[in-house]
Parts: sequence; structure tokens; C-alpha cells
Amino acid sequence: MNLSKLDAGVVLVDKPAGPTSFAVVQRLRHLLGIKKIGHAGTLDPFASGLLILCIGRPATRHIDQFMAGQKTYQAVVQLGQETTTLDPEGQVTAVKPVPKLTEQELATLLQNFVGPQMQAPPAYSAAKHQGKPLYDYARQGIIIKKEAKLIEIYSLELTQYAADVAQLSFTVSCSRGTYIRVLAADIGCKIGCGGYLTALRRTRSGDFRVDEAVLGSLLFSSDSEAALTALEEKMLTVEQALTS
Repeated sequence: MNLSKLDAGVVLVDKPAGPTSFAVVQRLRHLLGIKKIGHAGTLDPFASGLLILCIGRPATRHIDQFMAGQKTYQAVVQLGQETTTLDPEGQVTAVKPVPKLTEQELATLLQNFVGPQMQAPPAYSAAKHQGKPLYDYARQGIIIKKEAKLIEIYSLELTQYAADVAQLSFTVSCSRGTYIRVLAADIGCKIGCGGYLTALRRTRSGDFRVDEAVLGSLLFSSDSEAALTALEEKMLTVEQALTS
């Protein structure tokens, strides 16, 4: 195995639900013996899908560039309930009846959210206030409201509506900085029953796709040799990543 090939470059990882994005970084640091590793865009622990990992200084200095592209997600919204964090990691704060809805009505409703719009980061997020993430304040009961920023939803398509459990699934393509949790809550508010994001999977970021990624489950397995082989096979040079 050519370990020198793994000293610098970009590798795509399909993060499983459960570990934090930082845990994936730490696992790569352990496997490769390299400290200078960063990710180009985090995923919440409950979320799965594409993480762009930059290995070595030649790659990490381009993190902002790798983060800039359009993102695509598959999401599931639980209607009729609201949580403190707008996702399954929070406490349920409200339960409301869900109106009878057809898939056509929902598909039409979702189109109201397509286009440029202002969106503020949620209280439980990594957005910073005075050098600390908002979730640090929120966990202490201090809710910091940040100024809304311009984002854009390029497309938003209903993929399924399971009326028996009141779960709405959609695929969304959006700009960098879009919080799908906020979008999910806004959809629930528009319907009139509330809602929270119960599942999320990132399938694309810029020109990078999750089907080109190393399985995160392999990285966390006991087979370090197989993990290193997969990393060597999938690793992109910085030049390849910048032109992909």
C-alpha cells in the first residue's frame, strides 16, 4: 500500500447516522496518522451522507472552495410535532393534529419554498456568537437570534407522503448555508400543524456525489487494512478535486 499517496488529498466519505462529523475526522487521523484533516461542511449526528474530507495542508487550505457548491439532500419531515432543536435530537414541545392532505396538495405547497429567501440559523446550530456556537448558549437556556442571511432553494420535490405516520419526504437542492431543519419547520408551519426534520441524507455537494464515497461504516470497522485500501483507491489529488 502506498501510504505516501494518503499524505495529502481529498476523500469523500458516506457518513452513517450516529457519529459526529468530527468523529469521522478523528477516525481518519487515527487511520492515516495525519493530524491536519478537516471537513468541508458538517453533518449533524443523526444525518448521513456525503462528507468531503481534506487531508494535509495542500487540501485544507481549499476547504472554503470545496464548501461553496450547491447541495442536494434527501429529507424526511415528521408533521404534527415540534422539537426544541427542529430535529430528532431535541425534546418535543408541541403536538398538533395533521390535516388530511393529498400528495398533489403537498407537492404544490412545497413550491412556495423554491427561490431566494432569507433564513436565520436555528438556536441549536454551530453558527457562532462571540466566538461560541449557538448550541452552547441554547443548552444553557440562552436563545441567541442571529440575523437572517440570503439563501436559495433551487428545487424542492416531494418524493413520498406516508399519511399513516404523517411523514413527508422530499429532495431539495439548495445553496451553501441553508438549514434543512429550518426548512422542515417552515413547511410544518405552512401546513399549520408544525413539523421537525427526522431524517437527512446529503447526496451531493458541488460536483461531489455520495455514490463516489468510501463507506463510513468501513472506516469505523475493525478492518483497518480494508479501510486504508478503500481510502487509497478513492483518494483524489487536490488538483483532481479542484477540477472535478
